[in-house]
Amino acid sequence: MSRLCVIAGDAHPALGRRVAELAGAELVPAAIAAFADGETRVRIEGEVRGSDLYVVQPTSAPVNDRLMSLALIADAARAAGASRLTAVIPYFGYARQDARKQPGEARSAQLAARVLECAGFERLVALELHSAALDSAFRIPLTHVEADDAALPLILEWHLPGLTVVSPDAGGLKRAQRYASALHAPLAVVAKTRSGPDAAVALAVLGEVRGRNCLIIDDMASTGGTIAGAAESLRAAGAAAVHAFFVHAVMAPGAVERMKAAGVRLMAATDSIAPAARAAGPLKIVETAPLLARTLTGLAER
Repeated sequence: MSRLCVIAGDAHPALGRRVAELAGAELVPAAIAAFADGETRVRIEGEVRGSDLYVVQPTSAPVNDRLMSLALIADAARAAGASRLTAVIPYFGYARQDARKQPGEARSAQLAARVLECAGFERLVALELHSAALDSAFRIPLTHVEADDAALPLILEWHLPGLTVVSPDAGGLKRAQRYASALHAPLAVVAKTRSGPDAAVALAVLGEVRGRNCLIIDDMASTGGTIAGAAESLRAAGAAAVHAFFVHAVMAPGAVERMKAAGVRLMAATDSIAPAARAAGPLKIVETAPLLARTLTGLAER
């Protein structure tokens, strides 16, 4: 068996170190810096020759820099003789751009996937991609990790009586359905329309929410507008209280405040994006390293 190694990228080094610890893998140091003009420079400072190497790097803000760092690490690792190379991407930037919604638009998700493939990655592990259709964007094997096992213990700790699980749009129904089934709760959905890349307008609530604790489940919160709009619709439909769990805390400035103003009481997300990249706010954070480490060790045995 090849030596199991992990490189913690510059986007979330604490998560990479924790994954290596839980997986019992050797943590290989890498120096990532930039020239004065912004060019990224990468140098692997440990031995990776013959190793089964995993690079942990969310492509969170600044997305282009993180994606380029990840690609350069792959190129450096290939040159240094790594025998197998896997990208572990807790948050995959560009995932929302998986289809051409208007003429002239780029399919950025597919292009980002090809960049990683061309850089030398043979496999990819991703946590909660925005759309199941993204599977087809990757020509290399993809392992899609769901955040349920990290989120459900916290949700159970909230002790929410009369719980209804809510998808804030039709696209998230399968994800919300998983949580509803695990929590033995009914399911509701908020129908919405989208007027722009970061703007959504809630239309109607489908399902029984009156007098109930409603838990919105979503893959990410960026501006907080989707969750805020859903919360306002749920309250207008008679919900007793509204809470939210979203996997990726992208969190543009003002996102937490927008959701709180819409009546969202309890909020939680995973640590797929480093705290420095999130707006400060009353978010409960759940750890993803155990999920990722378990996935990593499973792949290493194949």
